[in-house]
Amino acid sequence: MNVKRIAIAASLLGIVSGIFISCTNTSPNANTGKQSKDGNQNAKLQSVGISLGDLGNPFFVVMAQGAEKEAKKVGGDNVKVTVVSSGYDLNQQFNQIENFIAANTNVIILNAADSKGIAPAVDKARQAGRIVIAVDTAVDANVDATVTTNNLQAGEVGCQYIADRLKGKGNVVIVNGPPVDSVIQRVNGCQKVLSKYPDLKILSQNQNAEGSRDGGLRVMSNLLITFPKIDAVFAINDPSGVGVDLAASQAKRKDFFIVGVDGAPEAIQAIGSKDSLYAATATQNPTQMSKTAVQVGNDILHGKKPPLANILIPVKLVTRDNVSTSKGW
Repeated sequence: MNVKRIAIAASLLGIVSGIFISCTNTSPNANTGKQSKDGNQNAKLQSVGISLGDLGNPFFVVMAQGAEKEAKKVGGDNVKVTVVSSGYDLNQQFNQIENFIAANTNVIILNAADSKGIAPAVDKARQAGRIVIAVDTAVDANVDATVTTNNLQAGEVGCQYIADRLKGKGNVVIVNGPPVDSVIQRVNGCQKVLSKYPDLKILSQNQNAEGSRDGGLRVMSNLLITFPKIDAVFAINDPSGVGVDLAASQAKRKDFFIVGVDGAPEAIQAIGSKDSLYAATATQNPTQMSKTAVQVGNDILHGKKPPLANILIPVKLVTRDNVSTSKGW
């Protein structure tokens, strides 16, 4: 794993106080509060269980911070917040959700490792009376609510930037990711825009870089060998985009630019650098996303259903023109 990413993640992890963070299937302590599917105005939020994709990605560490702060705000200092990383391993995430069920966790916040594959675990949790809020990516199951970035919009604004900068003509690579709804929506948004320009050719769009820097480096290293002429790359998130940038540097290729999604600190720094191929990123707001998920879960616990079951948070495109005024996460 890249040393710089470890340093950033470690720094962020140091800020997160009071959260149990693990990549294992350790169960949180059970609470004794009874829970009703229909909610209860006198109910009290006692525990929140959060399963995220990859705590080696600072995006998810920031999301964990937002969830913990909001849980303490709405439920008090005694609320137990347990954060675990699935590592995008479906079986591990199944076990994590079962542990949350066994621990009588009030609200489960789920960043799915597989949007379709996780459905049986979600169904089991709901049947047990747990409140399940999908966050960052939708799931193909009957959750209580979904809080995500407007991922279709993220793909659209990122690839509209590509189309405009290339003036509607050139070779584009889409560096894909895990089979989750957020990634699928970003790619769909990108394809929707690029399809309007007959002189823009998509050279590759199915290579899964697993949403990581190492994956982006691996996938792009192979694509650079396959395709001698590339004009732009759309990466489904910033860690894989940073890996693409590293691959280009190692191959001494400077014939293309990179657009990502997230607004990660590394990407913002790269966009501000004249030496990087990183040109833009569609920023997300992980803090707002996880805080909203906790708020909605707590409201449902108290019998208040949200007006909308699917809550979309808009994105903003950061480029070299506005990076100096972008606050980031």
